[in-house]
Amino acid sequence: MYSLDISHAGISGVIPTWFWNLSTSFEYLNLSHNQLVGEFSYLPISWIADLSSNLFTGPLPQAIFSDLGDLFLSKNFFSGSLFNFLCNSSNNLKVLNILHVESNLLSGEIPDCWENMPMLEVLNLGNNSLTGKIPRSLGSMRLIESLSLRNNNLFGEVPSILQHLVNMLVLDLSENQLTGSIPAWIGDKLSNLVILNLRSNNFQDYIPDQICALNSLHVLDLGYNNISGAIPKCFSNLSAMATTLNPHVANWFSRFYPDNSFYFGALLVMKGRVDEYSTTLGLVTGIDLSVNSLTGEIPKELGYLMGLLSLNLSGNLLTGKIPETIGNMEMLESLDLSMNRLHGEIPSSFSNLNFLNHFNLSYNNLTGQIPSSTQLQSFDKSSYIGNHLCGPPVTKNCNKKGEAPDGTNGGSSGGKKTSEVNWLYVSIVLGFAMGFWGVVAPLVLIRSWRFAYYKKLEQIGDKLCVFWATIETIFIILIVYSKCGERKGRK
Repeated sequence: MYSLDISHAGISGVIPTWFWNLSTSFEYLNLSHNQLVGEFSYLPISWIADLSSNLFTGPLPQAIFSDLGDLFLSKNFFSGSLFNFLCNSSNNLKVLNILHVESNLLSGEIPDCWENMPMLEVLNLGNNSLTGKIPRSLGSMRLIESLSLRNNNLFGEVPSILQHLVNMLVLDLSENQLTGSIPAWIGDKLSNLVILNLRSNNFQDYIPDQICALNSLHVLDLGYNNISGAIPKCFSNLSAMATTLNPHVANWFSRFYPDNSFYFGALLVMKGRVDEYSTTLGLVTGIDLSVNSLTGEIPKELGYLMGLLSLNLSGNLLTGKIPETIGNMEMLESLDLSMNRLHGEIPSSFSNLNFLNHFNLSYNNLTGQIPSSTQLQSFDKSSYIGNHLCGPPVTKNCNKKGEAPDGTNGGSSGGKKTSEVNWLYVSIVLGFAMGFWGVVAPLVLIRSWRFAYYKKLEQIGDKLCVFWATIETIFIILIVYSKCGERKGRK
């Protein structure tokens, strides 16, 4: 038996020892997407082993045969360090092409012995608990096409030696704690990049113009960093985003085997949510610069990217008007410009965006009437909240000039009523402040006032006591006279 595929079979339990001790070794073994448990220390597989999406535990197993080509151990519960698995001289990984160990419980630093795997083309260590800096020896894997270190605890700057990985198609360093500037050499040296994901790190400074030289780039995600400066106008040079996609591009991300096919994969934030793309990865295009400190206007040159499917510039400090050219990006399925400082009207060209299914312009200073189109009126009014817009789907009707009444969108009541309520709150606060500083504060801060106040209170108390004593005496006298009168009447 040279090949065995029992993936997606619903089998569970521990793999028996005799299975690994069979006299005939497997060239191809696929046990993925089951509920298998337990530990095993070695892999008697000579070509392809796919044990992903199970419940395996313990340290990563050692390879026995030196011709192991592809190893998939992702989405299990393997734990411990990568050092023994990668750097042990007895491990036979010299010709390994693909290594997937993402979504496990691996910890410790990434070992610095990647020169032992010169044939590696795809490496995915994402979604573990790896720490430390990115090791320099990763730069020795000159054949690497896809590198994912996403969602770990890596820190420090991106080592410049990675600029030698000129065959790179996918670089995903997102969701770490990396610092420094976005390396300019990414645009100068990694000219074949299709996916660049640096999301959710601590990168600073500006976006280097060299990024614009990445003519094959389909996805650029720099969201959730500390990037400042303006959006480069040269983004219009990202030619792969400027044309309608060719379905044959998907072949860049696939390779075929006799019994199955392998597709490159990536987790991308598109349409406001995180999705995993594999078979369709080559058909996705998007730019995400959200939640940074970008300033200036949205360059009209972005509108030349006619093949773009997703654009997210939300959560920045962008000013000016929305360029009319954005409405020419007719392939857009997702557009988010919310939480900026944009003003002016929504361009009438937005009526051409017929494929939108995620749209957000909220919390800007936009004014005027929302253009009429099937798509723009189909979104909830929350997509427009925090502006001065009118017309459907917001509740405010436009006046004869096509302008909104006073007040921002999204409130439960009109602008006049809101103003009155605000003045009520202001008067309450002012009354409290005047009462406190006019009466209480002097008694606390001025000693002579405090003594005079307490002396006055004591005098008032004495007078009240005398008053109540007098009343009580009069009351007793009245009772006595009443009883004497009753006795005289009896006699």
